Amino acid sequence: MRPRSRSLPARATGRGGSRELTAVFFGGVVPPSLDEERLAEEIGAALAESGYGLLHGGYNGLMEAVARGAAAKGGAVTAVTLADKHAEWGAFNPHVTAEVRLPDLGARLNHYLGAADLVVAMGGGIGTLHELAAALYYAGTIRPVPVWVTGPTALALLDFLKREKWLSETPTRPLGFLRPVASVPDFIAQLHRLIHEREVSA
Repeated sequence: MRPRSRSLPARATGRGGSRELTAVFFGGVVPPSLDEERLAEEIGAALAESGYGLLHGGYNGLMEAVARGAAAKGGAVTAVTLADKHAEWGAFNPHVTAEVRLPDLGARLNHYLGAADLVVAMGGGIGTLHELAAALYYAGTIRPVPVWVTGPTALALLDFLKREKWLSETPTRPLGFLRPVASVPDFIAQLHRLIHEREVSA
């Protein structure tokens, strides 16, 4: 299914127009549903059309769906993997245009989060949960990079984390970086606002 046509924001650049912005995508190898796979593809397309390069794990499932959407709109798609696991995990999805192989999980997460101008998280397994938890901790304590959670599976997890107080706002741990995103139109509207905010602050 091709992504629906929609109104997109102007293409994004970094401060002073110096570099393309980077969106990091966390999502699982096994899509929770066909609807979530389609959502990931449309998100990839929206990011690429807005000028964001994509960093993702590089493999299949939701990672492949978001990469397919980004590649269809001419976006750069970078796979970030572990050097000693790549042979075991298999070939990258066919939409990858560049790759980074790192020695351990810490280096991989640091690469993702250090490069991120936006983190988008969807459903997945324990690996995706680990990545999302790292992004939430990083954004809450190191640098307030926007973290957007979307899709029914990840939104249900976010509700659980808030309800059970695993994730709560305090004066020293604000949650202004975190946004639940209900749909593709909502994603695009928030992308409009984010790009406008960057342009105003540049």
